[in-house]
Amino acid sequence: MWTADEIASMCYAHYSTKLPKKGLPNPGQEWTLLAAVVKVEEQPNRQSVCNSESNDAYLEVVAMGTGSKCVGQTKMSKSGNIVNDSHAEVTARRGFLRYLYCQLKEAFTNKNSIFIKSGQKAKWKLKPGITFVFFTSHTPCGDASIIPMIENHNEPLVKMGVVGSVEQKVIAVQDNKNIEDAQILNYEEHLPYKRQKCDLSSAAIPEKRIKRVNETGDISGSSSVCKNKPNHQSAKGGMDIQINDNQPCGAETMSKSNRDTSLSQSAFALNTQNNKQKQIEVSDIHRTGAKCVPGGLQDLLGPGINYHCVESLRVKPGRGNRTLSMSCSDKLARWNILGCQGALLMHFFEEPMYFSFIVVGYCPYSEEVMKRAIIERCRHVGSLPKEFRVQDVKMLQSQLPFVHSRHSALSNHNPSKGRLVPCAAAISWSAVPDQPLDVSVNGYKQGATKKILETPQARCRICKAELFMVFRELLTFLSEQNYPVSLRNLKLKTYWEFKEAATNYQKAWSEVQKQAFGTWIRTPRDFLQFH
Repeated sequence: MWTADEIASMCYAHYSTKLPKKGLPNPGQEWTLLAAVVKVEEQPNRQSVCNSESNDAYLEVVAMGTGSKCVGQTKMSKSGNIVNDSHAEVTARRGFLRYLYCQLKEAFTNKNSIFIKSGQKAKWKLKPGITFVFFTSHTPCGDASIIPMIENHNEPLVKMGVVGSVEQKVIAVQDNKNIEDAQILNYEEHLPYKRQKCDLSSAAIPEKRIKRVNETGDISGSSSVCKNKPNHQSAKGGMDIQINDNQPCGAETMSKSNRDTSLSQSAFALNTQNNKQKQIEVSDIHRTGAKCVPGGLQDLLGPGINYHCVESLRVKPGRGNRTLSMSCSDKLARWNILGCQGALLMHFFEEPMYFSFIVVGYCPYSEEVMKRAIIERCRHVGSLPKEFRVQDVKMLQSQLPFVHSRHSALSNHNPSKGRLVPCAAAISWSAVPDQPLDVSVNGYKQGATKKILETPQARCRICKAELFMVFRELLTFLSEQNYPVSLRNLKLKTYWEFKEAATNYQKAWSEVQKQAFGTWIRTPRDFLQFH
């Protein structure tokens, strides 16, 4: 069995050797995030002979992405030419889609592929023994990043879970004076590991909440639960934001009056090394720049205990106007039910493409918080088509840091050279024979001039329009009678129509929205009508 450090080390080595220097952060002045997909192929009774082999499995990086920025809603393209979300997790996943398309093409032409024919006509499945691991150098932005810290050394709680109802809870924390600066400097990553204490003489510090651990390891306290249903409203801006109007179950609205009266401590469970009663202080939390979606429970944004809520759907921040990009925590939770392949590829697959493990690099981390964000928020979802399920993806953390993380960049930062900023470029790499690399800035190919924006010449290979073109080309390798049943005898033309034709995928997504993610922000349909 491979280890988390093996996965991280392999990804870092790939990053250093396979990605172009053009598009990487300027050391000491810029930082970025890294994510990758690693293929794990079981190799029984085989000895390890190189760094890419753990003694029972062959490991291979098949997709990689960097980036930390998003495009605002007014910059979005109705022709699918721009990449709206360039966070590393998203660029890596889109690179993985290129890999899957390439492997399907190999299967269609009877070449060596990870896919074999399934029992269903015109459907394919993975060869036995092949699984995929998702690696990210940092905890995903959004709910998975809201990690309590222990007083005095500001470390995340190693073992922690929310006790009580699965409904919304508000985290009790100690105020931190560095939050505003950190939000300006860093939208996606957490605050630095070491923080200065607030000066008691110059700031009013809320009284600390001390939770006592009983003999079972639970901390006494009560959770804050809001019972109001969402009031779905469009956000102000250049376009209407579509919010699912189905019955809400997950995110619930906290009205202004409720916010003033219903705040109380959350209860956390800690695994202690002995059964003696201990005194534990949760002094602060690592915070996320992702904002709660309209219509759901909202962060109070006050000092200390009034800052974050948990389990809410969140939207990523952007430069200037609001984005329509959901947080990486939310997207990973969606992929954990629907699969990471999306609607188009689901036409060809017998079952969704799930990640078996998520490995996180060295950073503030809590396995319990990761599970809450990615699995438990949707644990109760039922009535799914038979091929879909809430996947019990396993979580691991590596102790190896990423060389270009914000924390690493801070240690080498020279303030005289200006502020530490996120790298403007995003890189996508895929294990495909033709043009595996893609470097983008502001959602377009790096170097694209204003004159060619909104044209195919400015596209990244991972934008919607390019991936749709690859999908259409894949169909040319099949006769119409060998099309998947979901595509036969249909006169489909647009990107949206082909996605909607994946009926079981859409049914599953509808159930997830009805039962858990009722306030998920949907891309307006007129942005999906290209062909």
